[in-house]
Amino acid sequence: MPQYLIERNIPGAGKLTSAELKAISQKSCSVLNQLGPQIQWVHSYVTGDQIYCVYRAPNEEMVREHARQGGFPANRVSEIKTTIDPTTAE
Repeated sequence: MPQYLIERNIPGAGKLTSAELKAISQKSCSVLNQLGPQIQWVHSYVTGDQIYCVYRAPNEEMVREHARQGGFPANRVSEIKTTIDPTTAE
């Protein structure tokens, strides 16, 4: 299944409290449960003003529908074509 990197511009994201991050995560999981098993949240990275999320989904439209239903920004959605890491150099 394709994987997508979602860039969410959220000013002050890096200052969100544990409780706020938990609430956001719960909302996301609730929407995922409604959309069905074909879309999965892998993990997210929180930076100063953005959250970068990795999702598995059959298409970009489903990723954007998750964002719409959850009330989350999806400023940029990019399909991940492949991954590399230090072992790629071997």
